[in-house]
Amino acid sequence: MNDMEEDKNYINLIRGDLTKASQAHNGMPDSVGMMNIKTANQTILEASLLPTPRALWDSFWYEGELSCLFADSNVGKSILAVQIADRIARTDNVLYLDFELSEKQFQLRYTNEHGELYTFPDKIYRVSIDCNQLLDANFEEAIIGGIEQMAVQTDCKIFIIDNLTYLCCAMEKGDAAGRLMIQLNNLKKRYALSILVLAHTPKRSLDCPITSNDLAGSKRLYNFFDSVFTIGKSAQDGGLRYVKQLKVRYGTFSHDADNVIVYEIDKVDAFLQFVFRGYSTEKEHLKKLGDNESSQRDCQILQLSQSGKSVREIASQVNCGKSTVNRIIQRSKESKNAGVPLSQPLECGTMGQDGTADNQPSKTD
Repeated sequence: MNDMEEDKNYINLIRGDLTKASQAHNGMPDSVGMMNIKTANQTILEASLLPTPRALWDSFWYEGELSCLFADSNVGKSILAVQIADRIARTDNVLYLDFELSEKQFQLRYTNEHGELYTFPDKIYRVSIDCNQLLDANFEEAIIGGIEQMAVQTDCKIFIIDNLTYLCCAMEKGDAAGRLMIQLNNLKKRYALSILVLAHTPKRSLDCPITSNDLAGSKRLYNFFDSVFTIGKSAQDGGLRYVKQLKVRYGTFSHDADNVIVYEIDKVDAFLQFVFRGYSTEKEHLKKLGDNESSQRDCQILQLSQSGKSVREIASQVNCGKSTVNRIIQRSKESKNAGVPLSQPLECGTMGQDGTADNQPSKTD
């Protein structure tokens, strides 16, 4: 720190003391029960004395954040997470809580065709569970307690948890996952931790952009994270993956749908990794609907609309954007005004068990 920075910090300390005195003079307490009270000026003055958080992985995950990386199964979440840990461990200790792979599976993933093993940095530590100690314990409490003990005993500040589904078997209910996230947030603040949590997304169609609604465990779960990013599988090339930002608090929102990072999964020198291939829009990697698929989807949207479903409900059920639902419904209304009955959208009907159209009048009509 140079002399100018020291002088600036000294001035801010004095200003902070004056602000505290002003708050006391105004009769405002500095705390009520568990609630701490500061003026906005005091808050930013004190924060200005703290170091600026480092970027741990590009603009996706910063120091001091509880972050989430989610994707569908077999897309490469663990591969990218280990790659992130490998990079960070060149300078910092990293605890990688691996609840996905056995030790043998982990070894094979980082062995080349000649049987040569990859050499990780010495500062990356893989953590597994001793199942014998879980027999008589509350699972979630034991996990949270274990993470806290590791934070205290190792003084490690960077944790990667693979994955949330294993940690909270009832996460689809939302409430159990919410309780777990509150506890992780508390640990983050108490011990100044940086935590990356991996999570699954339910099976999804490749024809729609990835949104926060794709995170398993409901939108409420998404709200607990400081930052969220996701991996998508390219529908145009099965070997390609793209990484997209969905939520940012530090840094810049630089990798949204218009500027995703494209990777190819490849094993280089025994290290299975995401190899950078460039940038593109997410739209370039989405599935292009054929005429038949598009027609069936449109019919389903119109039928759900006629049944009273809201645009949001339809978009969630059909797995496409609300703007797409609105456009199809509006197009149908325009067709109706031109003489096409809304009750018979596109003359498509449903499919019978024999595979033929089931839109003919019944014999009892």
